[in-house]
Amino acid sequence: MKALVALILLVQLPIHKAVPAAPPAPLGCDDPESEAAAELAVNYINDHSHHGYKFALNRIDNVLVRSQGPNNEILFLELDLLETTCHILSPTPLANCTVRSFTEHAVEGDCDVKLQKLDGKLSVLASKCHSHADSSEDVLRFCPDCPLLASLNDTEVLATVTAALSDHNSKTAGAYLRLLEIGRAKIQYAPAHIVIVEFAVAATNCSAETAKDNVDACQLLPEDQSNFGFCTATMAKEPSQNLQVDCQLYGHQVPTPDVPFLSRVFYPTGQDTSAGLVPSVVQGFTNHNLRLSHNSPVASESSSSEFPNSMRSAKSVAKRAVAEVAQHDKVPRPVGFVPPPPPCPGKIRHFKI
Repeated sequence: MKALVALILLVQLPIHKAVPAAPPAPLGCDDPESEAAAELAVNYINDHSHHGYKFALNRIDNVLVRSQGPNNEILFLELDLLETTCHILSPTPLANCTVRSFTEHAVEGDCDVKLQKLDGKLSVLASKCHSHADSSEDVLRFCPDCPLLASLNDTEVLATVTAALSDHNSKTAGAYLRLLEIGRAKIQYAPAHIVIVEFAVAATNCSAETAKDNVDACQLLPEDQSNFGFCTATMAKEPSQNLQVDCQLYGHQVPTPDVPFLSRVFYPTGQDTSAGLVPSVVQGFTNHNLRLSHNSPVASESSSSEFPNSMRSAKSVAKRAVAEVAQHDKVPRPVGFVPPPPPCPGKIRHFKI
């Protein structure tokens, strides 16, 4: 009898169902955690970019967080970046790189980045980027006399780079330099005809003097001695011709273990490098596209590089946020009340293109 009573009492006890884990708290685009993730993402993008210039964060467009279990979250970021004046070969820290001004014909990068936050530590799993120059119409509207970006394989651009590098090599007492790539070019036709170029170079195993006898024998220095540099040149063609050239070598840099050594990127094995230029990179383009699609080697199969559709358009997110704020504004508010800004997109750090 006692056993029966005990069984009845046990059946009558309330059943406590397992409470599902709460979803991760939403992040705003300007929250400290979002900004820390964005900083890590931008450094990752620059470390794995193979051409052109370093990019700096302009705005966090959107943040999405998905829980993967205890102390394990996946973050998706949509970022707006702006091109800086530092070439990717430059050892200058990104914090010291200047973002190109609007009137310099700015270039914007759009990136989707996937990160993992495991036990409080952030790491990048994958990134997808592309970049584009601002429209010429926008630049001329505010600066009618500003030079505009020119195609990197424009005949005037190529002629100016050739003349500039030849001029430097003829005057230097140091190493003979070879062209790696043309980074940027602008042409101005009025009030004067001017061609402005920027290009990356590398030191060879020849001095400029010995190269005069047999330039074809001059090869890039091996990895343990590599020395990259950067040149700027301005060719005034009218009313009188004048060439100004400035080249600076960075000195040998020890490559980071998880980042491809850049001489291999610029000079793939088996490719003719006598011209020092990778033609497929520059044909018909005014800027090197940040066409980066990279998966971290530490990403597991469960942390795939797929990005959710909601990250594909920050515009819809922005419109929704603005609509919500507008709806809240219909409710009577105290005099002087200022509604809080929408959580995304975040603040613009430099300027909007």
